[in-house]
Order: sequence, then structure tokens, then C-alpha cells
Amino acid sequence: MKSLQGKIVLSFTLVVGSILAGLGIILSQLFPVYVEESVRSNAIGKVDEISLIAKQSNISLSDDQKDDIKDVLSNDPSGSDFIEIRQQLWKVLLVVLCSAFFITILLTYRLTKRYAQPIDNVTEVAIELAKGNFRARAYEDDSLSTAQLSTSINVLARNLQELFKVREMEKERLKTLIENMGSALMMIDRDGQISIVNKPFVDQFDFNAQEVQNQLFKSVGLPEELKQFIDYVFLMEASSRKQLTLVIQQELHHMEVYGAPVIGEHGRWLGVVIVMHDISDLIRLEQIRKDFVANVSHELRTPITSIKGFSETLIDGAMKDEKTLLSFLEIINKESNRLQMLIEDLLELSKIEQHGFSVEFSKTNLREVMLRAAEMTSPRLEEKNMAFVPNIELDVIVDGDMNRLIQVVMNLLTNAITYSPENTSVHLSLHESDTHGIIVIRDEGIGMDKKEIPRIFERFYRIDRARSRNSGGTGLGLAIVKHLIDAHNGRIFVESEPGIGTQFKLLIPKKQTT
Repeated sequence: MKSLQGKIVLSFTLVVGSILAGLGIILSQLFPVYVEESVRSNAIGKVDEISLIAKQSNISLSDDQKDDIKDVLSNDPSGSDFIEIRQQLWKVLLVVLCSAFFITILLTYRLTKRYAQPIDNVTEVAIELAKGNFRARAYEDDSLSTAQLSTSINVLARNLQELFKVREMEKERLKTLIENMGSALMMIDRDGQISIVNKPFVDQFDFNAQEVQNQLFKSVGLPEELKQFIDYVFLMEASSRKQLTLVIQQELHHMEVYGAPVIGEHGRWLGVVIVMHDISDLIRLEQIRKDFVANVSHELRTPITSIKGFSETLIDGAMKDEKTLLSFLEIINKESNRLQMLIEDLLELSKIEQHGFSVEFSKTNLREVMLRAAEMTSPRLEEKNMAFVPNIELDVIVDGDMNRLIQVVMNLLTNAITYSPENTSVHLSLHESDTHGIIVIRDEGIGMDKKEIPRIFERFYRIDRARSRNSGGTGLGLAIVKHLIDAHNGRIFVESEPGIGTQFKLLIPKKQTT
């Protein structure tokens, strides 16, 4: 028996049984002596009676004769009557002892049930509370002496339940705060293992929370600059703040990184916490504010200077020469067109970047998008004696805006043609995954260094300024492409090698989430 009541009953049974067994043994040893003494006393009494009768009959008995008579009476077979009496006494004794034993056990059980069972109940409740079951309650009875104990354990259970609810609420609040704080957070223990990451961190670095959990921060693929900063915080064991420029998924991110040690009770050092604020938009806006006037004025200066110079030359008399007049007018017209293209691209980019801009989603066949874009750029392709190498047999249906997607593909094809030498090819391919339609455009052009890839989507950024300007480009095409792909909730990847060529891969979701 595991309960207190069972243990008490069992213990008391053993004690009472031992006492009664000992008492039975003692009585069994004393009883024969008592019987023998009783027989001897009876024999002596009978000898006295015989002596009295003999005296009345004038018969004299000597002391030896009296002793012989006493011995005969003591050993008289009639003493066997006492055996029966002894057996009866044994039976009575056994019944009495057994009755006393069972009565004692019954009384013990009743008493322990009254006083020990509530304690067992309280013990079971305490065990349930230790397991985390804070709904367990003890039985309360004011008539019991343990009523105060039961009441106390129930008060404790209610308090623990309230504390557990508060703790769970605080835990959920903290989890919600961490997950929705907007900044990437990572907590690393004293052994260098990642213990906590939030959703912004996972999304920003394209990780899986389960894959990085309990892994060394140096082995999960963090940027080298960030690992060096974490090492610095570990080494100094003090708070630190630093601005880092990180390349994440081929994009340049400016991060305000804050690191601080986590100190537990008694000054015990538990690890560090790293918080990363993405200030790329602020840096980009600041840079745009600084560079916009310079870039626009630089881009506008060439066509305006050309128009102004040639028009002044014509006014000064060159207009009388018909050949010179036509040549200058063609140049003025070309520069006017370039100026018009620049203004239109600026207006288009401004419209796309406006808050609330969205595209009209509908079922769109990417194969048709690529065929129409290739058809519209084929005149420029033929001018350089180039060719398309298509692999677009599949019909891939996505949720997208056909006109905007045609604009994206046309810009990429135009760039591929512009930055490729004559007599080369532009490869077009169309694939699909379970969730995305995939467009791949690869040229055999001049390519670019990996360090330049994160910047190609910036406004007016050019790898080869002279060549792109001579080709009539505005430097805004890829910026427009990036914004339109983002508006489709898609992604764009770039691979390039100088002298080999460049490949753009577009991932467009098949179904847009609302």
C-alpha cells in the first residue's frame, strides 16, 4: 500500500499481531505449569480428605503412605480430564486473541480512515501540483482536524493557477513582442549557440527557425561582418552599437546592430542578445536625397547641352547649309527623345514608388508575356545581328499584371541586348515550381563583378556609364524592374561573371496571398 492510511494500518496490524502472538506464546508456556500446579493442589486436598475419612474409621496413615497416595492421585489417569479442559481453554484463548486482533484492526482502519485519508488526498493534490496540474483540489471538511491543511493546499493551488495564468500571459506577450517588434533579434547563449530568433530575423536572412535553433552562430551562414561584431560583444562583455553594411540575398542592407550581454542572478553571464534594425530605407532615402539633384542634372546636362549648342550653331548661320541643318536637327531630335525617355522613366518610377501603388492581378500566362516582350524588342536585336534562344514551351499561369510583367521582361531584354556584343545570343527559358513561375534571361555580354550586383537596382547606377549613355539608357530600368517584381510579391536573383554574361532569374508567385 502506498497511501498513508494503508501504511498505518499495515504497521499497526504487524505491531498488534506481534503483541498478541507474543502473549499467546507466553500463555502457552505458563498454562501447563498452572494446570500441573492445580492438579497437585487438588491431589493434596484429596489426600487430606482420605486421611480424615481413615481417621474417622480408626485407621492411621503414615506420612509415607500419604505421599504415596498423593503421587498416585497426581498421576491418576483421571487427570486426562484436564487435557480436555486444556484444549477448551486453548480454543477460548485463540478465539479471544483473534477477536481482539480483528477488532483492533477494524478500529485502527476506522481511525486512520478518518485522520489519514485526508492527508493522502492532500498528498495526491500536492503531487498533481508538482506535475503542473494546477486545477487539482483537495477535499475540504470542516469536521476533520485536517481541514486547515486541505484549505491551505487549495489556496496554494489557486495561487499557483493564477501565477501560471499570469506567466503564460506574460510569455505570450513577450513572444508576440519579439515576433512583431519589426527588428531582427537573436539571442546566443554563453556557448555560442543560438537560443532564440524571431520572425524578422528568419525572414531577413532566409533561414529556417528549426535549422538555426541550438546551432553555433558561426556555422549557420551569417555575414562575416555580423559574426565579427558578435565576437566583439562576447570578448568585451559590454553593450555595443555599430552600423554594418551587409550583403543579404544579393541585396545591400544597412543595419544598425546593437549587442548586449545577458546577465542572470548573482552576476552570472548567460550570453548575448543581438538586435538588428534595418535602416536601408533611411540610408537609401538619404542617399537619394543627396544624389538625386546631382544625377538628374548630370543626366539632363548632356541632352540639354547638345540641344542648346546645336540650336545656337544653327541660329548663327549653319541652318543655311541644308546638309548640316538636317544633321543637327537629327541630333536635336535624338537628344529630345532621350530627354523625353528620362522624364517618362522618372515619372514612371515615381508613380511606382508612391504609397498605395498596386498592380492588377489576374491569371497571366508567362509564356505569352515572354513572346510579346521578345517580339517588341526584336528590332533592336536585329540591329546587332543577335538572336533569341528560346526554351518557353510550357504554359505557366501566375497571378500577375500582364502589362507590368511585359514591361519587366522588356527592360531585362533591352539591357541584355545593350550590354552584349554583336553576333551573340540572348537565352530565354521558362520553368515552374509548386509555388512560382520562373523566368530566366541570360545574355553573353560584358557581365559584372559580384560586388556590383547589390547596387544595380539603384537609380542611375551604371556599370559602364559611357556605353550605357551612348546606347540611350536612362539608368532607371532595373530600378523599375525591382519595384514591379516587389509589387508582385516576387523575387529576383542575379548571377554574373565578367566577360561571360549575366543571368536574371524572376520568381513570380502562382497565387497571391491576400
